Amino acid sequence: MAMAGKRKKKTLDSVLFHAGTCLLGLLMVYPLLWLLASSFKSNDTMFLDAYSLIPQVWDAAANYASAMTGVGGVSFLTFLMNTVVVTVIGMTGCVIISLFAAYAFTRIKFWGSKFFFGCVMMTMMIPPQVMVVPQYIILKKLNLIDTRTALVLPWFFGGAFFIFLLVQFFRGIPKELDEAAEIDGCGKIGILFHILVPVVRPAIVTASIFAFYWIWQDFFQPLIFMSTTRKFTLSLALNMFLDPNSYNNYGGLFAMSVLSLLPTIVFFIIFQRYLVDGIAMDGIKG
Repeated sequence: MAMAGKRKKKTLDSVLFHAGTCLLGLLMVYPLLWLLASSFKSNDTMFLDAYSLIPQVWDAAANYASAMTGVGGVSFLTFLMNTVVVTVIGMTGCVIISLFAAYAFTRIKFWGSKFFFGCVMMTMMIPPQVMVVPQYIILKKLNLIDTRTALVLPWFFGGAFFIFLLVQFFRGIPKELDEAAEIDGCGKIGILFHILVPVVRPAIVTASIFAFYWIWQDFFQPLIFMSTTRKFTLSLALNMFLDPNSYNNYGGLFAMSVLSLLPTIVFFIIFQRYLVDGIAMDGIKG
């Protein structure tokens, strides 16, 4: 009887756990489902039953055609290309420079390394909005305002979070590997790319995923640095759909939002395995 009671309790706990997990998952994914459903609705009936995921009047073709047409005389593909260029270049530079910085802090002895690493860590406490003012002044003096370069440079030279992430991984790798490689005639750069990079690949991919998402969805910096519509990223283009003085094309707005999310979803699906491996490895070392 006792065994049967324990088995029933275990089954009940499992059912409650999975039911609660499914409910929590539904709450988390509901905004995305609502966004997708709203992109199929007509503007006239969109907010008559706002919580419903089933459109009363289907108008998907017109909404997605409007999204592809774009806004301000600029097509969706132009905004998409601007975003892809800025994101890929910014992400690549950010991860590579952060990799070099983390390698220097953990593997190369130099005066003041702990002090400078502490300074880098303290920058994580500075709100990004505060950094925009000096960035704008520098970019203005370089005549880079309203150029794609202005969107890339703030990300290109590394980030404190990514340096910290990679430093944690480097610290978990025995330095005997470096010494063995030096005996074989391998230099500093060779040790980094032939010995360490293959080991910390999950961390590099994890940093790349975070950098990709943060640059892709960035709205504040493009809003400050850009003024030409043809050079806008998707985040600014979506904002242009809303005009308090005229008719708002919510159908086109939601349709473009769905299209702008697709690359990030595909990127995550492709590299999610490395993200899980990176978090797991960091947890094991911690």
